[in-house]
Order: sequence, then C-alpha cells, then structure tokens
Amino acid sequence: MNVLVLTVVHDPEDTRIRHKQINTLRAAGHAVTFAAPFSGYDRPRPRDITSIDIPRARGLRRIRALRAARILLRRHATEYDVILMHDPELLFAAGGLEHPGLVWDVHEDTAAAVRMKPWLPRPARPLAAMLIRKVERRAEQKMTLLLAEDGYAARFERSHPVIRNSAVEPESLDVETGNRVVYLGRITRARGALEMVDLGQRLAPDIEVHLIGNADPECADQIRAAHEAGHVHWHGFVPNDEALAQLPGALAGISLLHDQPNYAHSRPTKILEYMAYGLPTITTPNPASRQLIDQHGCGVVVPFGDVDTVEAAIRRLDADRPERDRMAAAGRQAVTEHYSWDADADTFVRTLERVAARSSRHR
Repeated sequence: MNVLVLTVVHDPEDTRIRHKQINTLRAAGHAVTFAAPFSGYDRPRPRDITSIDIPRARGLRRIRALRAARILLRRHATEYDVILMHDPELLFAAGGLEHPGLVWDVHEDTAAAVRMKPWLPRPARPLAAMLIRKVERRAEQKMTLLLAEDGYAARFERSHPVIRNSAVEPESLDVETGNRVVYLGRITRARGALEMVDLGQRLAPDIEVHLIGNADPECADQIRAAHEAGHVHWHGFVPNDEALAQLPGALAGISLLHDQPNYAHSRPTKILEYMAYGLPTITTPNPASRQLIDQHGCGVVVPFGDVDTVEAAIRRLDADRPERDRMAAAGRQAVTEHYSWDADADTFVRTLERVAARSSRHR
C-alpha cells in the first residue's frame, strides 16, 4: 500500500500514530508519507520516512491548518491507496473528496473532549458537541472508521474495527526498583497536574516524582516552579523510546485523571505502558482505569483529588516491596495476555489492506 498518514492536531511523536501505526505499516512493507505539524511542535522531520510539514491546529487558530490539509488532499489524494486521518477537524478538510480509501482513526470521545477545551467559550461547547456528533454520523457513511476503544462503539450506528491503545512490550526488564514514581504523558490540570505538584512536595526528599511530557500553558508555570524548587523532576518532552526507557525501576506510575466524561471510557495508554514496563499504577477511579486495576490487581485506585490517599498508597508500596513486585508482575502478565500491541497491529494492517484493495478497484 501507499498510505498517507495525516494529522494537524497531534504531536508528530504521538505514540499511537508514529510509534505504533506507522512503524507497523513500514514493518509490513508498506510505503508511508507522514503529514504532520513538525514545525508547530518544534519536532525534527524524520529521516527514515517521507514527510510533509503542515501547520498546527491549535485553540481557535485552526483555519490555516485545515486549509493546508484540504489543499494537500485535493492535489495529492489520488497518489495514495489509503488516507489515514487522525483528527475530527480533518473530516471538514476532506469534505466533498471522493476517495474510497479515506480512514478516520477515532482517538477519543470527541464530543465529550470538546466540553473540556479551555479555548472554547463555555456557551459554545454544547453546540460544538452536537455538531461533532452530527459530523461523526456522516463520517461513518463515507469512510472507514477505526476505534481506539470498545466503549466508542455506542456512538455509531455501524460496527467498526477496534484498534486499541495497547502496549508495545519491552524485550527485557532487569532493573532494581528505586525511590521514584513517574508520570508519562501530556500534563494538564484535568490530568492531575496540580495534584502531582502537591504530591511531589509531600514526598520529597524521600521519594522523587518525575514528570515526563509537555505541560499545557494552563499549568506550566506551576510545574516549572515545582521543578525549580526540587519538589518534582520535570523532563519536558522526551522522544517516545527515551521516555519509555525511564519507566523501568520506578516504584510506581501515576495517573490522576479528573472525573471527566472524556476519560470515562478511554483506557489510558500510560497505564498499559506502566503495566508493560513493570510498574504498579496509582489511578483515580475513572471506569476504564478502575476496570484495569480491579481486574488484574496491578495497582491502587484512589479517590479524585485526594492527594492524602495518593501519598499514603505510594508510601505503602515503598514500605512493602514484595506487594509492589506482585502488582508489577500481575500488570506485565495482563499486558502479555490481553493488551499487547502485537494483536492489534495485525488487525490494523489487515484492515487497511482491505481498504486499499477496495480503493484500487474503484480508482
């Protein structure tokens, strides 16, 4: 296949896009062109992939990116068997495009997510959510959809392939557990930024709190101040492979998502990565997160916003290393048996190959 992978919203280093899907397509022998906002995220263009730098859609500034995406599709769509789009905004850019190889990868509950966007005026959020639901229903009539979670299926009338946010397992783990806990991913208030700052201050200097990822402007000042005070160790953006390499040996991984509809049915990729790399997880009780921990016994569920309980849970794991190691082993086993990317990678490639076969017949 010749596949165009397109995003105007996601970081070009997005794990699902760059390090799972694109790597999998290339390993299967398919050609990939990656159009993404490299300059917008200050990321280098990859040397091993054909790439196109496209403007970044951010906040209310989206028109330029969508116009560039629309021009790209109008001029070059016929060069590709499959066009794999990763943002709901691109459904507008692809409007009116008659191409049988259009695929939309549904990363999240978009209508629920838009209600959390600080850049969108509150009175406009319900209307935006309604518009997104309408666009989603139209999209499934015109293109192939991939769902990142089983829980997204109820939003659509038809059945669609589920390509889960499963974990790429490390080849080996042989490290001694230290005195640090880690958070991996984008840092926002809704993802527990302020709770992690408080936690770092409470645990220091006995246990270190390491934050790996970009911080949104809404909380970057607090994260930076906590780092300068020595309460947390903020690493900022770290390439995926390097970020994952920092997980082994940590006492635990933390995921302190707030009680938001967008998080209810989305299984946090970071929790699966913690499990794969031998870390128990401390998580708030969003249903998808709680289900993982309760089913596999691989961590501790804490109340929303309760830093006292988070601190106590981490100190218990530090004091009881055998229990910590039991949870870690349970998480690794669960990933191997139920949540390994190997199974989803095969479904992903076969699905796109079917789309490409259909596309070639109609072009």
